[in-house]
Amino acid sequence: MSNLSQKYLSTRSSGKPYLSFEATVLRGLAPGGGLFIPAGIPKLPSDFLEKWKNLSFEELAFEIFSLYISREEISELELKELISKSYSTFRSQDVTPLQDLLVERGLYLLELFHGPTYAFKDVALQFVGNLFEFFLKRQNAVKAEGEKRERLTVVGATSGDTGSAAIYGLRNKQDISIFILHPYGKVSPIQELQMTTVTDDNVHNFAVKGDFDDCQDIVKTLFDDVEFNSKYHLGAVNSINWARILAQITYYFYSYFRLQEKTSGLAKPIRYVVPTGNFGDILAGFYAKRMGLPIDKLIVATNENDILDRFWKSGVYEKKAPGSDVVGVKETLSPAMDILISSNFERLLWYLAREQLATTNEEAGEILMKWMIDLKTTGRVVVPQAVVEAGRKEFGSESVSDEQTVETIKDIYVKTKGYVLDPHTSVGVTASLRHADSRATYVSLSTAHPAKFADAVDKALKSFETYSFDNVLPDALKVLSTLPKKVTVIEQADKELVKKHIEEEIKAERSSQLDGLSDPV
Repeated sequence: MSNLSQKYLSTRSSGKPYLSFEATVLRGLAPGGGLFIPAGIPKLPSDFLEKWKNLSFEELAFEIFSLYISREEISELELKELISKSYSTFRSQDVTPLQDLLVERGLYLLELFHGPTYAFKDVALQFVGNLFEFFLKRQNAVKAEGEKRERLTVVGATSGDTGSAAIYGLRNKQDISIFILHPYGKVSPIQELQMTTVTDDNVHNFAVKGDFDDCQDIVKTLFDDVEFNSKYHLGAVNSINWARILAQITYYFYSYFRLQEKTSGLAKPIRYVVPTGNFGDILAGFYAKRMGLPIDKLIVATNENDILDRFWKSGVYEKKAPGSDVVGVKETLSPAMDILISSNFERLLWYLAREQLATTNEEAGEILMKWMIDLKTTGRVVVPQAVVEAGRKEFGSESVSDEQTVETIKDIYVKTKGYVLDPHTSVGVTASLRHADSRATYVSLSTAHPAKFADAVDKALKSFETYSFDNVLPDALKVLSTLPKKVTVIEQADKELVKKHIEEEIKAERSSQLDGLSDPV
């Protein structure tokens, strides 16, 4: 019998019937544009801090995932095998190691970039890719001979790291085609190469002439296109997919236990500082906190695209800054965070609405639906003060400029005698240092390897004789520029144009697969 935490509802309807974990993962986006959330957040036993403190990353993942996945859906053995397969691809035995940064300031760094694509998204997308494959294999195993196979067409938008992580998680997976939309010319050269040099038949890269929000809007409208979705069975890899959030909860627990080891259990109240774009990474910390992990506060660190920072300070969620006539994304040195609307923020708003304004899940869904319609039609949502004040008890925020980002990269390089931050991590560290005091310990999340952002790192460190970007760049990334590329340029940010290209490339892909089957052995 599954628990409420193993059943799922939509933020915009929120009523029964609840969905299974499998249906939630494969659908990705709920009907009407809502996002799936568990029907309940599990509370951990009172002795979990003692019982779990010596578990490996994989063992912790098993304990946490088991709370959200019924044994009726995935058995104990199957789940352990999925987890083992997902994290065997990481370069660190710890998967997400915790490093000392400025211990005298109470600041530690959680390195999340030890997966195949050198970004935090690997932690989730290696698991999500294996989940997709697992569910499809199980569905197709019971098909009669000659019966049409279940297939999945994964469609995602990326501001940089999600795309390559999703591609590496899904490349060459049977019965899965993956289409990744990225803004043309607005991801780093390494990020673009990581995506476009994967030439497997089932991988398709679209460079869209627009910004990330254009790409994300197209993806959302494709999921809402009932006929297209039904024909191609769309699946989501963006952090709108609940499995992405679930997989990221683990490293909050793992880093907490490693911090206790480093401080002999004497750590002061712990605050996590998270470079934030689409709000998925920090939302995983919210779930960890609500489950019972002793997190004092979660701090949102944004770049100059600061809609989230403005919300926490004003209570108004608005696309354009007060006094500005400009609505749009500002290009910064931390491009993966160049996002106007943070999709996962809707999930947090649902919980705040449910607790502060609604008496039922359905009523919370109605409130969220109204807010999201207001955001789409007017570009702003004014949230009741009770909701903002409740959120501020768990969240803080900071906005960091490009100039401050560069200065922090320099400062940390000098103070640590050579540690190189990527620009997104620098945003988080800058925010951490603004807050750092003797009352708390800070864990800042390091979301990407610095080699992925040569422009920002060079700008900060080129004057140092001891610095060479060639020494920062791993061998695996050095060879990318020599590899063939496969990418389709989409001349305008138009849903119908993207649909046309998806249909054409699926047809070509399946034709190629049939040709391969008919080739003589």
